[in-house]
Amino acid sequence: MAAAAAAAAEGVPAAPREEPVRDDAAVETAEEAKEPAEADITELCRDMFSKMATYLTGELTATSEDYKLLENMNKLTSLKYLEMKDIAINISRNLKDLNQKYAGLQPYLDQINVIEEQVAALEQAAYKLDAYSKKLVKFTKW
Repeated sequence: MAAAAAAAAEGVPAAPREEPVRDDAAVETAEEAKEPAEADITELCRDMFSKMATYLTGELTATSEDYKLLENMNKLTSLKYLEMKDIAINISRNLKDLNQKYAGLQPYLDQINVIEEQVAALEQAAYKLDAYSKKLVKFTKW
């Protein structure tokens, strides 16, 4: 620095300062963006639209298949519910028939209950008679 100050005092221009050496491999250079030729853009657009059409066709086909599957499932479910309805109607009809038959048998069941009560009363009378006869046998043996 002293040499540069002395040279400036004498009127001699100072030597340019030395810059550190740069590694060109580390320095990136900007390049001008070049647009592809018009034919390339047209071809790329056609390719993009073709692929997009293929993709959308696949998506719509998959959605359509999903709806067809749902429709088939709904039809089968509807048929199963109709079968279950028919079964329920048959069960209801059979239950009504059984209730009518039971109502027809009710007088006979009532008679059976009356007879059962009479048999129980007769059985008690037979036990009392048996006990009384045993007492008489003991009394006569004395």
